Amino acid sequence: MFYSIRHLTKFRYSAPVSESVMELRMCPRSEGAQRCLNFKLTVTPRSRTSSHRDYLGNVVHYFDVPGAHRNLTILAHAMVDVAPRPPLPTDLGAGAWDRLEQEIAAGDFWENLAPSQFARWSDPIDEFGRELDLPLAAARDVDPLLLAIALSDKVHDAIEYVPKSTRVDSPVDVALENRQGVCQDYSHIMIALARRMGLPCRYVSGYLFHRQGQRTRSTEGATHAWVEVYLPDLGWIGFDPTNQTVADETHVRTAIGRDYADVPPTRGVFKGGATSELIVAVRVAPSDKAPPPETEIETEDWSSVTPPERPEPEPIAEQQQQQQQ
Repeated sequence: MFYSIRHLTKFRYSAPVSESVMELRMCPRSEGAQRCLNFKLTVTPRSRTSSHRDYLGNVVHYFDVPGAHRNLTILAHAMVDVAPRPPLPTDLGAGAWDRLEQEIAAGDFWENLAPSQFARWSDPIDEFGRELDLPLAAARDVDPLLLAIALSDKVHDAIEYVPKSTRVDSPVDVALENRQGVCQDYSHIMIALARRMGLPCRYVSGYLFHRQGQRTRSTEGATHAWVEVYLPDLGWIGFDPTNQTVADETHVRTAIGRDYADVPPTRGVFKGGATSELIVAVRVAPSDKAPPPETEIETEDWSSVTPPERPEPEPIAEQQQQQQQ
């Protein structure tokens, strides 16, 4: 399935700011069943962008707007090909936990099993797990695949999807207390519980294509988040607890990390005594055909603007991040 993705981000400042420094994670990954066929980034005011891959293989773009400005617009265009995933088996068979433990011992899964900033073990997490009748220690009597499916289903059923019910920096305790949240909260809760039960788990940031007539909880026109669990014989398998489904060809992966703190679409700072307002619009549309084979990932670069001289240092404020809905 070919998708054309348009991701627009606008920052509006209450007063002119003298500089904005940003890092972005908006370029879809190319691996497995997914290929990013092309990618173009446009920044206004014009700025030179650079990019690198972090240690998890995420593409990270950087730019610096040094001239005075009251608006900052970031427009990302991508063309992505996502193939259907093979169906999952009914279970993993006898000895699945032994095989998983052998792979964990031989691999590098420490970060995917340890608590992280937004997916920490806590009394509310343990209490929630007991409420869902989940084994909070290693559940060797339950097939790991069936355990991951049951966990995703139970988190889906226990939390009501309510847009803007939490903030970008809200801990999972807020969603657990109110039993309300967005995809970011569903994912963090599932990750914390999965790691508690001995399943390596990571956070996935990306996009979701909303099929016509398909009922989904997640908000159309926003970024999305889900979870990947490492399972023996299968590798990393995606689960979407927000929509009670296994991640399929409608899920477009942009970045992976321990939790949201590792993969926000935008993160940065600006200089100046102003407040900022964030506007985000995302469009994921099917495309009839791929671009020409010779098309490669491309990023639009412009020359940097020479910064004006400033006699005194100005206050530095953190740019607002995007909450994943």
